[in-house]
Amino acid sequence: MAKRSVTVAGHRTSISLEAPFWDAIGEIAAVHGLSVPALIAEIDRGRPPDVNLSAAVRLHCLAWYRERGRSGG
Repeated sequence: MAKRSVTVAGHRTSISLEAPFWDAIGEIAAVHGLSVPALIAEIDRGRPPDVNLSAAVRLHCLAWYRERGRSGG
């Protein structure tokens, strides 16, 4: 588990994720031409209020890789 600080919506917050999720969010951000903090900010804006940010990031990674698997890419 690795904790990193990022700025989301103008304030600093820390997110704890396992190393494979940090790798995944970095890959997803690169594919979309975003920085990791920018992608995390997008995820934060779209997450339900009852889902914490770390869980939302994990779920985003899972959904992204699932979609890639379905589309063959």
